[in-house]
Order: sequence, then structure tokens, then C-alpha cells
Amino acid sequence: MSLKELRLSYEEFYSIKECPERIQHMFNMATEAAKKAYAPFSEFYVGVAIELADGDLYTASNQENKAYPSGICAERAGLFYVNGLKPDVAVITMVLVAIEKGKLVNEPAYPCGACRQVMVESEERGKHPIEIWMIGKNLIHKTSSAQTLLPLKFSF
Repeated sequence: MSLKELRLSYEEFYSIKECPERIQHMFNMATEAAKKAYAPFSEFYVGVAIELADGDLYTASNQENKAYPSGICAERAGLFYVNGLKPDVAVITMVLVAIEKGKLVNEPAYPCGACRQVMVESEERGKHPIEIWMIGKNLIHKTSSAQTLLPLKFSF
């Protein structure tokens, strides 16, 4: 037996104003997308803005369904859409936001496990790491790769 250790590196910001203009723009896009979410059951509205290597930007939001778990998270909705639309163009940036009770959550909302797996596979598919920004009102976390969020990914 041997003991192994994983270390995760991420950057922390305390205001959207500290972020690059490109991220501030994507934050606004993700916030607008979150407002369009269909979340009558959880009342947790998530939006994502996705940047592709060709410079195109896309948004998506979570979509719930009475026949749980038939809904889909914003991250997977967005990635499945852009990977279907432009399968040969790498995803390079994702900005995630969540709104609860009409306000941006204070702390970043992190992707669920299923979304993390899809994010990692999108990186593999595009042969490019995805910069991920998870933005809350009082705290922002940035990773340089989905691998940071799912270091022990499902693989075969």
C-alpha cells in the first residue's frame, strides 16, 4: 500500500470588479441566463456563460421537471448544446452563477458531480483546459481546468 495525496489549486477573488472585463461581461450574461431558468421546485436559478475558442459566447440555465430527475443543470445544458453545435471547437471558459430568492448567492455555487464529469470530458474532447469561474456575491473561485474540480474522473 502507498498513500497518495491530491492538492487542488484555485484563485480566489472578492469582487466581480477584480475580474477581467471579459469575465465581467460573461458574468452579466450568466446572470441573465439564470433569470430564465425553469426552477419552480428548488427555486435555485443557475446560469452559465460559455466561451468557445472561436470567440463565440453562449448561455444556458437549469431546467427542472416534475418527473425528477428529468431536468438538467445549466452546465450540462450549455455544454451539450455547444458541443452538439460546434463539436470541433474547444470550450475555453465557463462562468457560473446562482440566484436564490431573487439575489445572487453569497458564496459560489459549485457544479454537481455529473456536471463535473461532462466538463472534464469536454476538456478532453476539445483538447483544451476549461477555465471555470464560479461567482458569488462575496466570493469568486476560478480554476484553470475542470480536472481541478474532478481529479479522480470516471474513465475506462
